[in-house]
Amino acid sequence: MPSSSAPAVLCTGIAVQDIVLRVPNFPPPGGKVMADDFVIVTGGCAVNAAIAVARLGGRAHYAGPMGGADDPVSNQLVAELEREGVGTAGVVRVGGARAPVSGIMIDAAGERMIATYRDPRVEAARIGDHNVLVEAIDLLLADNRYPDFVRPICEAARRRGIPVVLDADRPTTEDDPLFGIATHVIFSGECLRETTRQSDPAAGLLRIALRTKSLLAVSNGPDPIVHLANGKPCSLAVFKVDAVDTLAAGDVFHAGFALALAEGNDEVAALRFGSAAAALKCTRFGGSMGAPQRVEVEEFLKHQA
Repeated sequence: MPSSSAPAVLCTGIAVQDIVLRVPNFPPPGGKVMADDFVIVTGGCAVNAAIAVARLGGRAHYAGPMGGADDPVSNQLVAELEREGVGTAGVVRVGGARAPVSGIMIDAAGERMIATYRDPRVEAARIGDHNVLVEAIDLLLADNRYPDFVRPICEAARRRGIPVVLDADRPTTEDDPLFGIATHVIFSGECLRETTRQSDPAAGLLRIALRTKSLLAVSNGPDPIVHLANGKPCSLAVFKVDAVDTLAAGDVFHAGFALALAEGNDEVAALRFGSAAAALKCTRFGGSMGAPQRVEVEEFLKHQA
């Protein structure tokens, strides 16, 4: 259990059930392949991040839309969050709707292919009192998969002077209002490329910097993290590991960064902590269930240069 003095981090955004198959290689179009293993786990950027925050020692909470009370997938997602010690008071249940489900194949190199079903009624959900939701938190971590759901929560947090970390995972536009609301925006490589039409991460960040004063960074798998410091691109090498499963690694990275920031670390130290947590996750099959415990990350960092 996290200490009562540990930072409270609210993660808001998408919740998904992941059906994950480990395969030796991806099948060709129209082909078949035998799986070596499979798991059914919680998924979605915000849910994965909330579980990771809890395992890393933070007081984690989740806010997001799910299916109705009769939806077994939504019930399983809530139950798993609660087993992990994540608060679920911010879950909005949408009557008659079903939670999103992803079918995922992961090959021998740890790369993945994903197909997702999303009920549009879940995406249209909204939360009630945003101010109550953020009044007892130290930091808000939001993904942009449900931008209309998370935006009022981000705005409520900023009105209270609470830092807002945005997981920019879904490609959008350069003038996306969430970029201006967040205090920190961390892109996936794919999102930054598709949003800015720039293949170079530094060039992409510099384009976004024309529209926001937020701290900007981009993670890009095994390549260095690029971030802007005083308007200039800087790179931070990630930790090299033998990847088994990269699913949820980005979400664990965001969780580690957000928690370290809430604990009072500077941005570079927070990026390094998030990178270490993500590296450990990549060595384990099982998506979000591979998120490491705090003691594992600290021990890992002790042996790094």
